[in-house]
Amino acid sequence: MEAAGCSAAAANGAVGSRDRSLVPERLQRREQERQLEVERRKQKRQNQEVEEEKSDFFAAAFARERAAVEELLESGESMEQLDEAAARLQGLQKLVNDAVLFLAAYDLRQGQEALTRLQATLAERRQELQPKKRFAFKTRRKDAVSATTVDAAPGPAAAEGILAFPPPLKEEGGGIGSGFVFGFSKVESQVLEKRAEELHQRDVLLTELSKCTVRLYGNPNTLRLAKARGCTLLCGPVSTSVFLEDCSDCVLAVACQQLRVHTTRDTRIFLQVTSRAIVEDCSGIQFAPYTWSYPGIDKDFEGSGLDRSKNNWNDVDDFNWLARDTASPNWSILPEEERTVQWD
Repeated sequence: MEAAGCSAAAANGAVGSRDRSLVPERLQRREQERQLEVERRKQKRQNQEVEEEKSDFFAAAFARERAAVEELLESGESMEQLDEAAARLQGLQKLVNDAVLFLAAYDLRQGQEALTRLQATLAERRQELQPKKRFAFKTRRKDAVSATTVDAAPGPAAAEGILAFPPPLKEEGGGIGSGFVFGFSKVESQVLEKRAEELHQRDVLLTELSKCTVRLYGNPNTLRLAKARGCTLLCGPVSTSVFLEDCSDCVLAVACQQLRVHTTRDTRIFLQVTSRAIVEDCSGIQFAPYTWSYPGIDKDFEGSGLDRSKNNWNDVDDFNWLARDTASPNWSILPEEERTVQWD
């Protein structure tokens, strides 16, 4: 009995010794976890402070540059002053593009809307300072003003049929892109083209087109497509913004600093964009990389100021979808097997 009692005591002593040896290990693990948590909180606080500093810097820089551009637009009495305003607007656009990664969605939206208004004002001021010219079609016959049908071969005869140098279009209501601009309106089942010398740094408006193919060779300043149905739009590099509004069943190839898509459905966009694309009130939007090319496009990219090595075609913000852990159902990546398109 005594021997058995001694053995049991020895066993209990061994277990107690092992339990005591585990205590320091548990304490060490807890201490390590506590230190890691402290470090995580510290890093989170530092990151937040950095983002706040960046946001404050952006707000101050944006306000300063915006005021300078507004002053140039208000007092500008020469094209040289408007050119300076345009250059500063490009810098302002770059400031917004660089702030996309840390700026809150609301602040980003406010900045983009302010840029849009300034670009529209710039277009109006340019129009005011341009000498008034009477418009006339340069044609050889009365029916030459009608555009080529989509099925026709784009040869020399077709080129005579493309609408050339149309009168400026004035958009009603003062919305995005308001003011006198340049483009096509209310055309159906036609091929429409503009060349680089016509488009250079112009603000282009395409509206109420149906089943048209539009080719824009060159470097516009801004581009807006509104109320288009079943159209194909191919455009060279746009220095600033592309706006797509109230369109359906379209195919686009565009390169730009920023893309804004609103109230649009069932549309494929082959995109090169240096900031994030934005969709709002949309459905069935598909994105793929920009693949359109034409003779002289390299020169147009150089003139546009776009960075060809930077393309965020698949980095899209949906203003109607705030859940970060779930993909938006309103846009998707176009499968690679569906990206082969015969542009010409």
